[in-house]
Amino acid sequence: MSSKFDDRQWVHQAVYKILADQNRSSDTHLIKVDVPCFGDKVALYLKDESTHPSGSLKHRLARSLFLYGLCNGDIHQRTPIIESSSGSTAISEAYFARMLGLRFIAVVPMDTAPEKLEKIEFYGGECIKVRPDKVYVQAQSLAQDLRGYYMDQFSNAERVTDWRGNNNIAESIFEQMKMEAMAVPEWIVVGAGTGGTSATIGRYVRYRADLYGKTKVAVVDPENSVFYDYFVSRESGIASSSTSLIEGIGRPRVEPSFQPNVVDMMMRIPDAASIACVRWLETVIGKKCGGSTGTSVYGALKLLAAMMEQNKQGSVVSLICDAGERYLESYYNDIWLEEREISIAPYIKQLEEFSLSGYMQELDHDTFSQSEL
Repeated sequence: MSSKFDDRQWVHQAVYKILADQNRSSDTHLIKVDVPCFGDKVALYLKDESTHPSGSLKHRLARSLFLYGLCNGDIHQRTPIIESSSGSTAISEAYFARMLGLRFIAVVPMDTAPEKLEKIEFYGGECIKVRPDKVYVQAQSLAQDLRGYYMDQFSNAERVTDWRGNNNIAESIFEQMKMEAMAVPEWIVVGAGTGGTSATIGRYVRYRADLYGKTKVAVVDPENSVFYDYFVSRESGIASSSTSLIEGIGRPRVEPSFQPNVVDMMMRIPDAASIACVRWLETVIGKKCGGSTGTSVYGALKLLAAMMEQNKQGSVVSLICDAGERYLESYYNDIWLEEREISIAPYIKQLEEFSLSGYMQELDHDTFSQSEL
C-alpha cells in the first residue's frame, strides 16, 4: 500500500502532466465567417473549439474538472473516474484519464452517437449505456460501488474554471478579437449543456466591464430542453420527459451549473434549424460541425439579421463546439432525418436567401422565441 507521501507525489505529477499538456497546446482559432450580406456592417466570428486534442469545447472543461478533483484531494493514484455524459465531455475526460493512467467509465444515454462511443473507447474509456433519465443515478451509484470519483460535470462546470482569467474561453475570445474592426462583440452566443461556458463568459464580461461592458451573452436552447423555460419562469423544478436531439446541449432538467442571472437573452431554436445551419455552414467555411454548433450559429445569425434591420454595426461571436465527423450517421444522414420526420429544406432556403439579402424570413413553423432581461 502506498503512503500518503507517495500519493501526494503522484497528485503533484498528475497536475504537472495536465498543465504540460495545456502548455503544448496552442489556443484555438477564431474564424471570421464571410457572408455576402455582411459587408462592412456586421461580422460573425466562430471560435473553433474542435481543434483541441480531444476534439471539442469540452476539452477545457475536462481539464478543469480533473485539476479540481486532484487539488481537492478527491482523485488519487488508483481512483476510478466516472461521468454521466452524452459523449463529448466523456471523450475529453477519457483523454485525460488515459494520460494519468486512471480507469474511466462513461455512463451515456442509449442513443449517443456511435462515433462518440468509439472515441471514448479509443482513449481507453468504458461505456455503459442506460436510459437517458437514468444517467445521473447510475453514474453516482457506480462511483459509490467502485469507490471512485464522480466528476459530475453538471454540478461542477461553473465552479471549476476561474472566470477572472487564467486562459479561460472568455479571455481568449477577447484577446483574439483585439485587432478586429469591431473588436468588442455586441453578443457572444453559446449553447447550454452544463451551463459552465455561459457562466464563465457572463461573469467575465461583468468582471471586465471597463473593457467589455457592452458585450451581452445569449444562450440558445434546443427543443425538448428546459433551460429556456427556466430562464423565463425561474421554476427550478421544471423537467422534460423527452431528450434533446442536439447532442451536447439541452437538458431534461435544470442543471446546477446553469447561472441565469449572467445571461442577457435566451432563444429556443428548432432542431430542424440547428441541423440545416450546420449543413449551410459547411458551404460557407468548408468544415463539418456538430449539431450544437448549428444551434448557436443559427441564434447568432438571428441576432445579426436583427442588427442589420436596425442599421446597427457590430460583431457577434459564437463557437464551433465539435467536428461534424462525429455525426455522419445522424445530422448529415438524410435517412436519419426522414425517420424522425425532420424537414430542413425550408431552413436551408431561409439561410441561403439570408446570406445574399441580409433578411431572415420568419417561417410559419419556426418556433424561435426570445426573452430579454
